[in-house]
Amino acid sequence: MPRVLISDKISPASVQIFKDRGVEVDYQPDLGKDRDALAAIIGNYDGLAIRSATKVTSKVLAQAGQLKVIGRAGIGVDNVDIPTATARGVIVMNTPFGNSITTAEHAIALLLAIAREIPAADQSTQAGKWEKTRFLGVEITGKTLGIIGCGNIGSIVSDRAIGLKMKVIAFDPFLSFERAEDLGVEKVELEELLSRADFISLHTPLTDRTKNILSVDNLALTKKGVRVINCARGGLVDEAALRKALDSGHVAGAAFDVFSTEPATENPLFGHPHVICTPHLGASTMEAQENVALQIAEQMSDYLVRGAITNAVNFPSISAEEAPKLRPFILLAEKLGSFAGQLTDTGISSVRITYQGEVAAMNTKALTSAAIAGLLRPMLADINVVSAPVVAKERGIVIEETTSEADSDYDALMTLTVVTENMERSISGTVFADGKPRIIDIKGIKIDAEFAPSMIYVANEDKPGFVGRFASLLGEAGVNIATFALGRYSPGGDAIALVQIDGDVPDSVMEQVRALPQVRQARPLVF
Repeated sequence: MPRVLISDKISPASVQIFKDRGVEVDYQPDLGKDRDALAAIIGNYDGLAIRSATKVTSKVLAQAGQLKVIGRAGIGVDNVDIPTATARGVIVMNTPFGNSITTAEHAIALLLAIAREIPAADQSTQAGKWEKTRFLGVEITGKTLGIIGCGNIGSIVSDRAIGLKMKVIAFDPFLSFERAEDLGVEKVELEELLSRADFISLHTPLTDRTKNILSVDNLALTKKGVRVINCARGGLVDEAALRKALDSGHVAGAAFDVFSTEPATENPLFGHPHVICTPHLGASTMEAQENVALQIAEQMSDYLVRGAITNAVNFPSISAEEAPKLRPFILLAEKLGSFAGQLTDTGISSVRITYQGEVAAMNTKALTSAAIAGLLRPMLADINVVSAPVVAKERGIVIEETTSEADSDYDALMTLTVVTENMERSISGTVFADGKPRIIDIKGIKIDAEFAPSMIYVANEDKPGFVGRFASLLGEAGVNIATFALGRYSPGGDAIALVQIDGDVPDSVMEQVRALPQVRQARPLVF
């Protein structure tokens, strides 16, 4: 009988689900706070069920000799060392949609509270004061709500706001115009949202692209008197800059449930009379806690007893029989998607994936999920191979999958085509006999390159002197070139350079690369 340790406080009902499905359970809800104690006993268990208090570090995983699965009752898995877990063959599962309604409702509650200054009015009244003229709020009816990130939670917030007779505009690069129309929201660019919104509510993951999306410069673009709500992730807003905007009166109020550092014992926003703060309560309702606890118990039991994999962040849903042959192609699919995602800035309307040769007979559903996850992850950090198709559907992205056994130059060929509002880009790859995925075609230009942890992609004109200037620029900056792959349409025409480098490339160096006269586009890539 498989054994599962529950090291955080989750619903007791989950314990019964484990037992009913033939899994032995050890419920120690306070153990997760003591990493040494957890590491000392984790080797006795096949599964570990957690919430946010337990930190599954490399030290803990080093002692987990028989651990097969970690289940997070909730969406965030930043408390789990996923690379180490993956290297040790441990599946990491989460429950990405179990608390969406609860979080959306909390955002709406904070929106109403900040509009009418309810917490401050309550405190004043209970102190024996009667300050009717002090708390002059604003109506939300007819006001414009700007939603940054219109995915699962953002779309629920928009639905509730429309019901409250608000006008909703949304910025989300992955939201199609058709999906926006279905939701009843107006899709806009970020600058337009900032200039028009009376209220701004954030519902996007924290990534390199979204960090401080409300920066000092972007806050300056907002409408005077705007109110900001953040129930998504700390770090999306420059909190010090927001405090200055509040002090100056440019921003009329803010309501935050998440902070750049948590637990937040001090913060630039604390103490301001027009700020409401709650201690990360977005998912804290009885219903949400129950839902995610029951869901993770079901998922972990299914995996331990039957081998079924659901909502895994580090492995697709495939059977044990398929795994050995499919694994290198899953890696190829995810890296092709990541390549395209890192080069895509505008909204995606559709994705076409073509499988030719022997790969066409494989589990293409798992491959497509891996490709979509790789494509969306640069903007949506919490996405996984299971949730990726659902997230893509929520944003109105049409996914087309084609299989063909037609002959080609390769035994197996996978082509990913991304269609956005203003361009179409294709990338093809294969897996050679060594099991390593390779890029063989980008936008119709033949090229042969392995994926590497750190790369530079350059689209340029095929003119004499480019390679020399480019290589010299990197050399002068101390950036070492490991491999250098080149391809072109025709002499003097469009060309591509795909360069593997050692370590990261500084932003200043990339700016110099982009400034070269032959360069049309240059991006650092991370795999």
